[in-house]
Amino acid sequence: MTIEEQVNEGIKNAMKAKEKIRLEALRNIKKVILEAKTRPGADGIDDAECIKIIQKLAKQSMDAAEIYKQQGRTDLYEEESGQLEVLSSFLPKQMSEAELTDALKAIITSVGATSPKDMGKVMGVATKQLSGKADGKAISAKVKELLG
Repeated sequence: MTIEEQVNEGIKNAMKAKEKIRLEALRNIKKVILEAKTRPGADGIDDAECIKIIQKLAKQSMDAAEIYKQQGRTDLYEEESGQLEVLSSFLPKQMSEAELTDALKAIITSVGATSPKDMGKVMGVATKQLSGKADGKAISAKVKELLG
């Protein structure tokens, strides 16, 4: 079952169960996927692209939740956190710090990087290989640490 099919099925189930926050998050995913499918030149959309879309939505949701928390709007913070939970359920499991370190050490060795000057080479390979499994900021920080 593709991610798009899972989202459609989730919408039906959330409507039946009257889960407002879940329904809103799933409809948002569906809306963005439909927009991506109807872009000029887009033939269709695969699961990898769906994951990128959901990652972007999750990041936006996380940022919004943080702002609501800082402003003391617990009602909006809880709603945004609930939506973030739904979005996260469609994303691949994130790598732990130890797994990220091991993966980056292997990439550094394979590219032959030895100093912080080689960070660009490492980041190019790392972002492709670890896409969806680790946050870009975390990858960048760990690469700096390992090469520095």
